[in-house]
Amino acid sequence: MTLRTRREVLASLSMATAALPLLGFTSVPAVKKAPKAILPPRLKPGDTVGLICPAGAAFSKEVVQITKESIEALGLKVKMGKHVFDRFGYLAGTDQARAEDVNSMFADKSVQGILAIHGGWGCARLLPLLDYKTIQKNPKPLIGYSDITALLLAINAKTGLITFHGPVGSATWNKFSVDSFRQVLFDGNPVLFENPKELGDNLTLTKDRITTITPGTARGKLVGGNLTVLTAIIGSDYLPNWKDAILFLEDTNEAVYRVDRMLTQLKLAGVLDQVKGVVFGKCSDCDPGRGYGSLTLEEVLEQHLQPLKVPVYSGAMIGHITHKFTVPVGAEAEIDATAGTIKLLGSAVS
Repeated sequence: MTLRTRREVLASLSMATAALPLLGFTSVPAVKKAPKAILPPRLKPGDTVGLICPAGAAFSKEVVQITKESIEALGLKVKMGKHVFDRFGYLAGTDQARAEDVNSMFADKSVQGILAIHGGWGCARLLPLLDYKTIQKNPKPLIGYSDITALLLAINAKTGLITFHGPVGSATWNKFSVDSFRQVLFDGNPVLFENPKELGDNLTLTKDRITTITPGTARGKLVGGNLTVLTAIIGSDYLPNWKDAILFLEDTNEAVYRVDRMLTQLKLAGVLDQVKGVVFGKCSDCDPGRGYGSLTLEEVLEQHLQPLKVPVYSGAMIGHITHKFTVPVGAEAEIDATAGTIKLLGSAVS
């Protein structure tokens, strides 16, 4: 090959590479750089918490009133979002109205924390409408679970703000959940999340048991939430960096084959190959059903998670359950898959 021919080939390759984005193709994506972690200020007695409905409509005024009374019983004040009682079909108002409540609560200097009243569906629709610059400049705790997962992950990914996978306002505010909430958000303790070990009248533990899938310990940034919601926004720009993360998951009312399908999606998207450990919480009402030869949830988890050769356990108090942990998304932690624990390596609030 002559020098001129080499130059012509190289020029052709350069032109072809430059044309790839125009044709809808891109080169191998660079690793997404995570923004610097921002710890929101801790909650204090007398602080004001903004209540919002960023997903499903609030069909019951009584539920909203009970939520208000529960938050006040924590020693906090309440400020209602402007659009809490809006309704647009099954949504709590239009996307613009619900996003306005999120943005307004972050911008409001009189509000020190934000709590979703409930989940449902619709938070993913808000992600392009959020004012991430204002959110980053006004850090405060955002708390919720289920569909709120979309907000928790997107805000953490875009701003670095630590968010909190914990009770929604309409949840059951029992002692277990309140203690976890207070330790993380009020006291700022480096909490050890550990399932209760109450035998009752039984000879051995029969409730809220931990199942070790792969023993060992691992450290990393806690990232995760509801499995269905998380997989629904895979491929978007609203997810954190998965590299060396501790992935935690939960779900409810899903057939086992659908859990299988979603874990397969996480595998094919490259998520599972990047994490340092996995905590699978509760999958409420996720039984095999009556399908002939169905796999069990335990079998599906083992098939997908054992080959990762990282510490994995299931059964943590994370999910659509009455007694739940408040888990900070974006905080550094260590898991012990043998003991079934998550240990925060520092405070998740300032």
